[in-house]
Amino acid sequence: MQTLMNRYGIVGRNEALREALATAVLVAPTDLSVLIQGESGVGKEVIPRVIHDHSKRRGKTYIAINCGSIPEGTIDSELFGHEKGAFTSAIGEHEGYFGAADGGTLFLDEVGELPLSTQARLLRVLETGEYLRVGSSTPRKTNARIVAATNVDIPNAIKQGRFREDLYYRLCTINIKIPPLRERQGDAVLLFKKFALDTAQRYNIPEPIRLTPEAEAVVNSYKWPGNIRQLRNITEQLSILSESRSITPEMLAKHGITPNSDADTGIATIAGSNRSGTQHDYEQEIKILAHAVFELRSEVQELKKKLRGGESWHDAQAGTTMPVPINTQKGTSPIAHTYHSLSEGRNAQPLDMDIPTAEEIVDDDTLNIGNMEKRNILLALQRNHYRRKLAAEELGISERTLYRKIKAYGIDE
Repeated sequence: MQTLMNRYGIVGRNEALREALATAVLVAPTDLSVLIQGESGVGKEVIPRVIHDHSKRRGKTYIAINCGSIPEGTIDSELFGHEKGAFTSAIGEHEGYFGAADGGTLFLDEVGELPLSTQARLLRVLETGEYLRVGSSTPRKTNARIVAATNVDIPNAIKQGRFREDLYYRLCTINIKIPPLRERQGDAVLLFKKFALDTAQRYNIPEPIRLTPEAEAVVNSYKWPGNIRQLRNITEQLSILSESRSITPEMLAKHGITPNSDADTGIATIAGSNRSGTQHDYEQEIKILAHAVFELRSEVQELKKKLRGGESWHDAQAGTTMPVPINTQKGTSPIAHTYHSLSEGRNAQPLDMDIPTAEEIVDDDTLNIGNMEKRNILLALQRNHYRRKLAAEELGISERTLYRKIKAYGIDE
């Protein structure tokens, strides 16, 4: 086991981690499908490499792809290939990942982000070894071994209709779970030392950074919501930016690393579960608010003109005038009243956000759906430590959709 961990640069004494590695080695000689589950940043990508290298396919092709980063419109073509002329930009044939990985191993990371139509295609490959290129009616065979990984709560996704139950059981012939860093007692300090040494060697730093005993206690007690990825980033930042080679708790605090209370452990649970163990779906609330703003947009413009001109608000339907409801307290603006009226009868919970007053609306010349959506995305990313998956769950959209919106709005993570 220690030889295996040294080969792949794995550091830690956690029994659950060692059990996961042992399972990977045991299942490697078979062709069984494997599903790896764990939070974002725990290092799930190492397991498929271990499986491939210890299998009879180790001399063949190994391909790792991130399903969440491929646009929905092209993912079938990327996975299964396409024929010439299958769509506008198909100027030639494309083999696809399943064809390229024939005889080898295909690692599908973030498999929980696949569209339902693609899930049906994947199920056929797993059951029969056959697939169809986009634009073709001739079945093709592939002998690629499938290893998948996800940080999605698949049973919950099945209940919500976002993942096929039959595909889940077909993928999950062997289930390997990777523990989060907060459950690997003492491993955070070991990983910090490894990353510090790696960074010093990579950038020719004469002396790697080291933790004081007090700083080690902080690193061990911190919950690491971003897991190993977050720890590596923090270590690299400190290695480059710190003049002192001795890292203290005060230096860690500047990077947001402070001892967490037990109440903070809920922020990194799979699929964004809240601290009570239940999940809150904001999709309906966002739709209600967006609808309210869309309906009121023309009225807001008229309200601006009338407020600036000292006129009263005209009710066109009734043919009467009434004072403009202006109040300096939050939740009393026309948008607030409309939102609450739309919420009634829908069992919707109020959004946990400030609703602008009429004065704020008058001063805001950029009121549009796009700006509000961008603001909501930024807030969701900040609340979830810029972890796209949890932010997408909070917003009620897929991670692929969130990824496209981040690019479209030019949001710098």
